[in-house]
Amino acid sequence: LDSLFLIDQVYQNPADMYKEQGQRADITCSHSIDNYDRILWYKQIKGHLQYLGYIVGNLGRPETGANVTIIGNANKDQTCTLTIKDLTLNSSAVYFCAARFHSLLIATYHYTGFLLTVLPVSHCRI
Repeated sequence: LDSLFLIDQVYQNPADMYKEQGQRADITCSHSIDNYDRILWYKQIKGHLQYLGYIVGNLGRPETGANVTIIGNANKDQTCTLTIKDLTLNSSAVYFCAARFHSLLIATYHYTGFLLTVLPVSHCRI
């Protein structure tokens, strides 16, 4: 029952974002859960999750080919940032960060989501 309340202790900022192709997006994640020292990042594509990488403590480990960087700190009350470079229309998705506790006996996750919408570059700028 306690874990039902922990979802409110993982925070992603901003809640959603609009960007143009070629720009970059910075998404931050933090949590306020004791003993959780890992943040994992996922991209939801057509109902499936693509694993983008993780940070443990202050060591970011993006997946090869994910075209992202992960910096910051995954410990309680700290902030980590997922940066997506050179956005394309295919970058539009829901991105999730998950705070994780891991021991030899159990792994527990608590997460929140973020919507990124990438728009075509406008040909008529004012």
